Amino acid sequence: MSQITIQCRLVASPSTRQQLWKLMASLNTPLINELLMQMRQHPDFETWRQKGNISAVVVKELCEPLKTDPRFTGQPARFYVSAVTTVSYIYKSWLALMKRSQYQLEGKTRWLSMLNSDVELLETTGVTLDVLRNQAAEILVQLTPQSVPVESHQKKGKRAKKAKKSHSEKSLSQALFDAYRNTEDILTRCAISYLLKNGCKLPDKEEDAEKFAKRRRKVEIQALRLTEQLEARIPKGRDLTNIKWLETLSVAAGNVPQNETEAKSWQDALLRKSNSVPFPLAYETSEDMTWFKNQFGRICVKFNGISELTFEIYCDSRHLHWFKRFLSDQEIKKNSKNQHSSSLFTLRSGRISWQFGEGKGEPWNLHHLTLYCTVDTRLWTAEGTKLVIEEKAEDIAKIMTKTKEKGDLNEKQLAYIKRKNSTLAKIHNPFPRPSIALYKGQSHILLGVSLGLEKPATLAVVNAVTGEVIAYRSIKQLLGDNYKLLNRQRQQKQALSHKRKIAQTLAAPNEYGDSELGQYIDRLLAKEIIAVAQKYSAASIVLPKLDDMREQLNSEIQARAEQKCPESLEAQKNYAKQYRVNINQWSYGRLIESIKTQAAKVGIVIEQDKQPIHGSPHEKAKDLAITAYNARKNS
Repeated sequence: MSQITIQCRLVASPSTRQQLWKLMASLNTPLINELLMQMRQHPDFETWRQKGNISAVVVKELCEPLKTDPRFTGQPARFYVSAVTTVSYIYKSWLALMKRSQYQLEGKTRWLSMLNSDVELLETTGVTLDVLRNQAAEILVQLTPQSVPVESHQKKGKRAKKAKKSHSEKSLSQALFDAYRNTEDILTRCAISYLLKNGCKLPDKEEDAEKFAKRRRKVEIQALRLTEQLEARIPKGRDLTNIKWLETLSVAAGNVPQNETEAKSWQDALLRKSNSVPFPLAYETSEDMTWFKNQFGRICVKFNGISELTFEIYCDSRHLHWFKRFLSDQEIKKNSKNQHSSSLFTLRSGRISWQFGEGKGEPWNLHHLTLYCTVDTRLWTAEGTKLVIEEKAEDIAKIMTKTKEKGDLNEKQLAYIKRKNSTLAKIHNPFPRPSIALYKGQSHILLGVSLGLEKPATLAVVNAVTGEVIAYRSIKQLLGDNYKLLNRQRQQKQALSHKRKIAQTLAAPNEYGDSELGQYIDRLLAKEIIAVAQKYSAASIVLPKLDDMREQLNSEIQARAEQKCPESLEAQKNYAKQYRVNINQWSYGRLIESIKTQAAKVGIVIEQDKQPIHGSPHEKAKDLAITAYNARKNS
């Protein structure tokens, strides 16, 4: 991914800010709330939920009649487009999460139906353990490649336990699942379950009933948590006036809940703090923004739909060169009488957002305006721009070929082809860009990054062809003299957690924001990781997928708590909470985004794969890199 996001502060007069606030808070946000409500009441909602996706056309059709609704009239046309874009994004994200959770729940449910103890398997089949083992051995021989003897699957050792499953073992487990699904024979099914729960091997010792119960309970907790996620609330928008909160308070104060579900819904609504700033305004094309300099030489911007409002740009010095580029791109295109294409603008899209500010006063004076800009890092250099031109020219050629193949084109289609030809000519007239050589790494050199509780990041630079590790880097080596910041950040998190607990006990406000120290450490780590990748000419950086990491961790903590405190629910909660305070203190998603951003700037490819469960941090990083290389070859 070559796109990154930068931000700046938008500064304007109080009257300008007031006008924009009223448009966004009084008209645009209520429109988005109405669209969100109509979406969840749509007759095709369940169909969308099963598919896990919706079309933006649906939202656009719902928005059309609302444009004449007195509650939402008076907005610029661009604001309606932004509302449709925002609602589409919200629901696509939510539906994708629900679909993933549903898929995971179905998998956990199937596994629970198969995961039985040896005693249960013997009761189901009515045979002895020896008969069950013999049947399992026969199945293993049938499904195991001839070059791999069965005895090799029975070998155990410390290194074997910690090593990640090989590709052949993965294929074997998949073959066992397929065989289970395709057979109705009870003995065969129980033998397959016996193999799967023992890691596709024949165990050499009896099953530990206590360990099995803990293992099964862990899967049950995972299924229960996924069920709760699927029952999560549907997107409802933002209540800037707190009217809904007051209505819920009135209902709760004057009525008795009929059941636990209703009581919980009231409690959730009262405890939930509504967002006090409007939804952002989305500008999806680079030409929606006009850049210029004022009489003081400061870069300013205007937006389509509210072009009478002017905003000054205040940004960090490390981002200033991007905004200078936005200005120069538009000036070059204007001076050349549109002989350049805006599809080669470095700026791709923008988003105006209000950032929450504390204190008293009018909301447009209290909160801060921020502009988020998405830029394509390839379009900074002449070499990167050439790659983009080749991609766009290829896409345009495919579209034109498909259109011409239809034959008997009407006027609209002919005009469409004419526009595409014009675009094709313009993109071959690129903007002047500095010449900087593109980063080229060695394809067989990969840098694996493993994430952990005690050590947020560990590196392994691997020669994937030979399997040799070229270099390791621990978290202490990556941070160097800044390693002390890691302990300081953990101490801050624990102190904030303690303050939050005291505030909750006293029923006082307890929303203590974290410092930006963790984000600063992430940037230091990302910068050093990129430096290591460049030093060893790594072609790509392999990062772990975070799909199930938090879920597995929470389930493991809960299972551990139940084992430690089997008699008391309260003790289990306290143990799990304290365990989380001690170890679960890092935002892995934030760290990964920092690495991706820094990698995009220099042109290093990012790959992702599942991180091994067993092994040391160094072994996990090595195995992650090798697995990604093998997956690349197979694809």
